[in-house]
Amino acid sequence: MLRRKPFLIILITMVLVIPSLAYAAKGYKNEYKLSVVVGPKLPWGEGATKFADLVRERTQGRINIKVYTSSSLMAGKQTNEFLIHRKGVADFCFASTINWSTTIKPLNLFNLPFFFPDYKALDAVTQGEVGQELGVLLKEKGVTLLAWGENGFRELTNSKKPVAVPADLEGMKIRVVGTPIFIDTMKALGANPVNMNWGDAQVAFQQGVVDGQENPVVAIEIPVKIWQFHKYATIWRYVIDPLMITVNNNVMKSFTPEDQEIIRQAAIEAGQWQREVVRKGLIAPDLSALETMKENGMEVTVLDQAARKQFREKTASVYDKWVDVVGKDLVDKAEKAITASQQ
Repeated sequence: MLRRKPFLIILITMVLVIPSLAYAAKGYKNEYKLSVVVGPKLPWGEGATKFADLVRERTQGRINIKVYTSSSLMAGKQTNEFLIHRKGVADFCFASTINWSTTIKPLNLFNLPFFFPDYKALDAVTQGEVGQELGVLLKEKGVTLLAWGENGFRELTNSKKPVAVPADLEGMKIRVVGTPIFIDTMKALGANPVNMNWGDAQVAFQQGVVDGQENPVVAIEIPVKIWQFHKYATIWRYVIDPLMITVNNNVMKSFTPEDQEIIRQAAIEAGQWQREVVRKGLIAPDLSALETMKENGMEVTVLDQAARKQFREKTASVYDKWVDVVGKDLVDKAEKAITASQQ
């Protein structure tokens, strides 16, 4: 009889556990699609893979998320991502606020020129009341915000000369993403904004058709070896590109409460890990990312807050125009959070 006890314990465990596992898997898809606009080897793509792996491991494979990179779910058109996500074509996204800001106007908060002075300011906004309000807004539009990641501050590089004051940009052709506020900002600074996809931009750099571009250092510029095209870099932190890990509302509802919590925690951990990756080497005393650029022949100009103020003043008209688009109340709350973070 004593020998039967282990068997009975195993049998009772199977009776209790197997139905609950079956219930957990009931109605679950064999595969859930996650959209990301970049390739798998960039920090952004790596963050998406980490999230998918964490969810798969912690649900013992009940939730299998496959990462679709390089905008493959939206035929290469990045600004369509939110629409396909809301419709359920993409179950999950690791998305840029920039790409969604054409559809969800309040996300242009992060595109306001020279608005965020540093990472502390950004964290105060995304992890505070403003971040929560944006989460509510997204949920009303069909998607659930799980956590924040990051692509980084977008920094300037060019092939012509150092840029230390607004006048240095006069007449320079700068490749930008096709979001209207980016075009407005470059025009306000006297530059000639050129909207083109990244593949075409690299050819344009080689041919001298376009003089410069703006992108995050660790997330984009170092991986693509921007020094192949440009000698000069300006660290000016003119806009920031937060990323969002999201799930379609109906998809989230289809999971058990236990699995929903696993997904949330996996997103938070993946987001935090990914933010640390893209900030590495950009915060004193560790400035190794900038050293990498210098070691590869680039001349790096780092603007202090006084210098950034000149650019902020030069783009004041853009700020004034877009505050109402974003929502003045939201901007005011963000400004208060930023001010508090600097004290």
